[in-house]
Amino acid sequence: MQITEEKDALRREIRALRAALPEGYLARAGAGIAGAVAACPEYRAARTVMGFVSTPEEADLRPLLRQILRDGKRLAVPLCTGPGIMEARLISGLEQLAPGRYGILEPPAASPLIPPEDIGLLIVPCVTCSPGGERLGHGGGYYDRYLERYRGPAILVCPDRLLQPRVPVGLHDRRVSIVATETQIWRTGAAL
Repeated sequence: MQITEEKDALRREIRALRAALPEGYLARAGAGIAGAVAACPEYRAARTVMGFVSTPEEADLRPLLRQILRDGKRLAVPLCTGPGIMEARLISGLEQLAPGRYGILEPPAASPLIPPEDIGLLIVPCVTCSPGGERLGHGGGYYDRYLERYRGPAILVCPDRLLQPRVPVGLHDRRVSIVATETQIWRTGAAL
């Protein structure tokens, strides 16, 4: 089976797993993930954190985004600027976000651009991942392309119940150096 077919099959499997999750699980997982990330030394050391606004199919990371702001850190979130391309844009509050081209909440286009080298910590979403930092995204390549340019610490976040022992990876897929669930942190040793 080719990598693309393996990835598509795993996405279908995870969609079925997600559909069977108990009501409220993703919100609870998001709160736990927020606590796990905030406890990491990489988070404490970062002046600017690039988070993301979760979709209803992902762990709810609004608690983490609010924590970043409460801690006095600068919060950047992705703005999709073209197919497979995103930029980090600074926001001062979640109320600034509005639905973008894919229905995902994004910052206004006029928000200040933050270059990758000014980000102290990148929070990375996934459909699923392995404890080794292998990540399966939604298939657009946005984060893989961003990770090609970003050289700082990154934390891949995934609810425990969606974690997989192995995730198929292709040539352009980037492993992430830290994986956080609501109950555990793995340090993978992946070099960015």
